[in-house]
Amino acid sequence: MSEVLDNLLYSEEHEWAQQAAGQVVRIGITDHAQHLLGDIVFVEFPDVGSSITAGDSVGSIESVKTVSELYSPVSGKVTRINDALEASPELINDQPYGEGWIFEVEIEGEFAAIAGLLDAAAYRELLSE
Repeated sequence: MSEVLDNLLYSEEHEWAQQAAGQVVRIGITDHAQHLLGDIVFVEFPDVGSSITAGDSVGSIESVKTVSELYSPVSGKVTRINDALEASPELINDQPYGEGWIFEVEIEGEFAAIAGLLDAAAYRELLSE
């Protein structure tokens, strides 16, 4: 079974969100998603400084099997991308919740109030369906 961390929020599209500092939220794909994709070879990032809306496609992830859209689970302004993935996209496979994070977004409002995201228990239930 895929690893699901209790301290993260999850989207139905298999992205995770974690409060990094203040209004900044770190985004990545879940362990489940990286298993489905297989060996990841390239990441197309959203542009730093761009405004994004929750649920919108903001980039893509290419694996040896397929190319998958990357959706943002939150709305806000992209403040940072994980440059390490340009040289080592396999970090997503190795550490999807650690060094394999993809980008950060500055949100308005409280992280805990982000609508539409699942807590760990609800995400585990989604995976079991």
